[in-house]
Amino acid sequence: MSRGLDGLEIDSSRSSDRQSGRGGGSTHTDWSTLARLQRLRQAEDRADKLDRQQQERPDKGHSLPRRERVQEILSQPVRSRYRDRDKTYALRDSEIHTLSEVGKFRVIATGDLAEFAYNGDRPRMEHDIENLSRQGLVKETTVADVDHDPTRVVTLTKEGHELLSRGKVLPREQATYHGFKKPKEVFHDADLYRLYHKVSDEIEGRGGRVVCVELDYEMKRDLYASLARASRDKSRDREAIKEEVARRHHLKVVHGKIPIPDLRIEYVNENDSKIRRRDLELATDHYRPRGLTEKARAGFELYAKREDADRLRRIRDDRELSAAIYQL
Repeated sequence: MSRGLDGLEIDSSRSSDRQSGRGGGSTHTDWSTLARLQRLRQAEDRADKLDRQQQERPDKGHSLPRRERVQEILSQPVRSRYRDRDKTYALRDSEIHTLSEVGKFRVIATGDLAEFAYNGDRPRMEHDIENLSRQGLVKETTVADVDHDPTRVVTLTKEGHELLSRGKVLPREQATYHGFKKPKEVFHDADLYRLYHKVSDEIEGRGGRVVCVELDYEMKRDLYASLARASRDKSRDREAIKEEVARRHHLKVVHGKIPIPDLRIEYVNENDSKIRRRDLELATDHYRPRGLTEKARAGFELYAKREDADRLRRIRDDRELSAAIYQL
């Protein structure tokens, strides 16, 4: 169910896309469409093969800029004193980095945190999380449901969020979060951290630099605010308002709605100050054909976990969509 605002609809990836019904697809396929789909499948096959090779030979990624930055952070073992209002905290650089990572993504699986924020040094991560928990800055818990095995995840506490927000650790435009927004969405939210690093490593490998990360919570809030302001002028055409607001937020109107990606990465290329964006959608097995179609036509980069990718690619082929679906 999409939530509307005065008839101006935003398409929430956390509700409508996973519940959309089946819609009619194309029944005619020409040779150009078949050739395009074949090229997409070949691109996906190459990407899947590369992912498997990297998993089998993880040492090949040691030269990544992220790994070098993390290693520099981990090399600083001494804890410094940080005062915030009437409290004082003793924190290593790696613990400040962990607060920043968790704050940006709301919830992170500890296994992924160890891999990406500690270069695989799980004992060091465990020690840091223990210290942060003892000081009341993060909360670690185990989540599970009928579709997922028990998974340890970590979030900021309100106290940790306040320390991070007032500490000027992150750029001013970077939003941060604490606690679970929707407990039933924890697994999907946690997977966004892995998706982010898959794409940000690629950006940095080409000489780019990530400036900011936006989750759909923030984008949805800003869109609602913009639509509310624009809709006060009752003389204006509603469809024109949607198109204008969508363009302002670097999005598109699809089937009368404004689809929102799960994750947006803003970055700049080397020797270029222009802000560029990559809108990412982590599709799941719960996605219906219509929802997947809307995300593809919105221009989002589509990713899926290995166990979901084949089914979603079949839907893509049936719908003759011009969108690759890459494995996370």
